[in-house]
Amino acid sequence: MRIAVLTDLHANREATEAVLAEVARLAPDRIVLLGDIVGYGPDPAFAVEATDRLVADGALCVLGNHDEATVQGPGGMTPHAHDAIVWTRAQLSPAHLAFLSRLPLTAELPGMLLVHASAATPGKWPYLRDEKTARECLAATSAPLVLCGHTHVPAIYYALPGREPVRFTPLPQVAAPLSAIRRHVVVVGAVGQPRDGNPAACFALLDTDRREVTMLRVPYDAQETARKIASAGLPDWLGLRLQVGR
Repeated sequence: MRIAVLTDLHANREATEAVLAEVARLAPDRIVLLGDIVGYGPDPAFAVEATDRLVADGALCVLGNHDEATVQGPGGMTPHAHDAIVWTRAQLSPAHLAFLSRLPLTAELPGMLLVHASAATPGKWPYLRDEKTARECLAATSAPLVLCGHTHVPAIYYALPGREPVRFTPLPQVAAPLSAIRRHVVVVGAVGQPRDGNPAACFALLDTDRREVTMLRVPYDAQETARKIASAGLPDWLGLRLQVGR
């Protein structure tokens, strides 16, 4: 089975449309979304409606921390994230908010767990950025493979039984193997706000038959998204970081 894995759309219409066009070209068997549909970006209604259509067509989608904050109100977020959530809430209808409120914290497919942040305390939104947090994630589930986002930086953690996970940084457009004798955490890069120094939108293609995952990069018009961010009165840094991939 070939599964397209999208995460952290962050209300970025231009990036989302570019990625969905590439997904349509690849024609995977399944699409999954790992949360943070909204937040930061200037097109939250578009992002929610696009995700709703994907779910109606059979995609799986889990809740992200920005989705939760949009429904419940921001708390404990950075100033830019807080301001963007306040603005986002005002752009969405009750139907949009109801869709976000129904998203589960986790979902499962055979042999894998889907979660926005980590299998360890998923509702507290821990960042999975190193071997320690990867070990904690794997200890919280029996799934051989965990797919997550949240950090906006693609990474793969390989773990042999009884050993500390090893981090690997996948190359764009190059398939990385997933060993049958190891467990894995795959952290998928962001569609709508990459932070690994590459401004191109990122999503993953998981091939369970070939036991490999590929981080695919898709260029898009980040300057247009930045222009819309400024026009909406959102913090300028949110547009600038799209153009530098940070």
